Amino acid sequence: MLSSARRRVVSAVAVAALVAGAAVASNGSAFAGPNDDPYPGAEWERGDAAAAGFDPAKLEQIAEELKADKSNCLAVIRHGRLVAEWYWNGTGPDSKQEVWSVTKSVSSTLVGIAAAEQKLSIEDKASKYLAPWVGTPSDGVTVKDLLSNDSGRHWTGALDDAGAVFGASDRTGYAVSVPQDVPPNDVWAYNNTAIQTLDDVLHGATGEEPVDYAQKKLLEPLGMKNSTMTKDQAGNTNTFMGVQSTCQDMARFGYLFLRNGHWRDTQVVPEQWVAEATGKPSQDITTAYGYLWWLNRLGPVAGVTKAWTHEDSANAPHTQIVPGAPQDMYWAQGLGGQTVQVDPGSGTVVVLLRPGALVSPSAEDKTARIVTEALVRP
Repeated sequence: MLSSARRRVVSAVAVAALVAGAAVASNGSAFAGPNDDPYPGAEWERGDAAAAGFDPAKLEQIAEELKADKSNCLAVIRHGRLVAEWYWNGTGPDSKQEVWSVTKSVSSTLVGIAAAEQKLSIEDKASKYLAPWVGTPSDGVTVKDLLSNDSGRHWTGALDDAGAVFGASDRTGYAVSVPQDVPPNDVWAYNNTAIQTLDDVLHGATGEEPVDYAQKKLLEPLGMKNSTMTKDQAGNTNTFMGVQSTCQDMARFGYLFLRNGHWRDTQVVPEQWVAEATGKPSQDITTAYGYLWWLNRLGPVAGVTKAWTHEDSANAPHTQIVPGAPQDMYWAQGLGGQTVQVDPGSGTVVVLLRPGALVSPSAEDKTARIVTEALVRP
C-alpha cells in the first residue's frame, strides 16, 4: 500500500555532509565516494545479489509485485555492480522509453554543470536569459526559484494536468508567456510550465541548445548511449519531460549522483551541487523537494494537486515520502512510476521504468523496500 503522504504527493501525476564524506543510513552502513567501487564501461560489471548483501527471495518477491503493476524493467546496482535486473512486456536492456519527469532531474543537473563552468549562477535573475520577463512581476524570479518549484509562476491543476504546456507546439514560448501568480517563495507548486523555461535559461547561458549540451556534458561522458533529450515541434529542448532512456542508462545517471558527481577521473557535476540538489530541501515550504529531485527528509510533504503556502506547510503533519526509509534517500520521479532511487547509505541505485499511464501507481514505497527489506547485509 502507498503511504498516505505519498498518495497525496502523486495522486494527480505521477547536506553538505555528502560532500567528500559518507552518508549514513538507518542500518548504520556507510557509503563514501569516490571509492574503489567500479564504474561501468561499455557495460555494467555484473555482481551476485546474495554476495552484495541482498536476500534473493525478497528481491524476487518485490520484482513480482512490480511486474504485477505492469512495469517494464527493474535494475538494482550496489557498489558499482549490476546485481539484479528484470525485463517485462517485451522490453530488454536496450529498450528506450519516455521517462517523463525524471527529465527534470536531468535538467537540474545541466544547470549544475553550467554553474560549474561559470556560465550562470542559480542566484541569477531568470530575466537575464528571458527578456520578456524584464520589468514585469516575473523580473525577480531566480534560476534557483525555478529549480525549487517556488517561482510563483502561473499554475493551476488544469494548466499542468489538462496538458496546456504538453499540447503547445512551442512549449518554451508558451511557458515564458504565462503570467506571474504570486511573488517568488510565497508558494510551492509542481509546475511543469515554469520548469520548461529552463530551456531558454540554459540556451542563453551556454550558447548551446540544451539537447546538445546534455549530449556533450552528461550523456556521452556517462556512456548513456541509449539516452537522448528531445525537442518540441518548434525545436525547443523539452526540460520538464521528454528524455528517452533505458533502465541501465538511468542507473548510470543515478550512480553519478551516488558517486557525488564523479565519473572515473572526471568531476561531471560538482560535489557541492549534488549536496545542494539532493541533500537538503531547496526552500522552506516542503522538505520533500530539492533542486528538481524528490527527497525523503522528515517534515511537511507537499502534494502536487495544489499550490502549497507557508500556512499549509505549518499545519501539515511531519512525515516522509516513504516513512522508515533512510532520510538521505532521494529520487528522480516521473509520471506513471518512473523511478531512479539513490540511497547513499547503502551504496545502492534502483531504477524502475513503466508505461507512462496516469493510472499507474507510484513506486518509491516498493523500490525503497529493496533497501529496507531485501538488503539484509550492509
